[in-house]
Amino acid sequence: MEVPKGEVTTYGELAKAVGLKNGQRMIGRIMNKNPYPVIVPCHRVIMSSGKVGGYAWGEKIKSNMLAKEGIQIKNGKIADLKIIHRF
Repeated sequence: MEVPKGEVTTYGELAKAVGLKNGQRMIGRIMNKNPYPVIVPCHRVIMSSGKVGGYAWGEKIKSNMLAKEGIQIKNGKIADLKIIHRF
């Protein structure tokens, strides 16, 4: 919830922020089960490589949601990784 519109964070950064060493996969599984995807913006969590990554309703929808927030995506990757939110 702390990642504002127009920014993204990585699964790894989020894992570190909650004290899960090497917990990026666990974060991904948790995000996949998010029952409130509009309220809890899990679409703002991406892979450390810059790839958009998975989403319960598909990568295309996740990419569209990010694009509506001003995140530029090219070939399934975030175009500007400088927008990664750090905790």
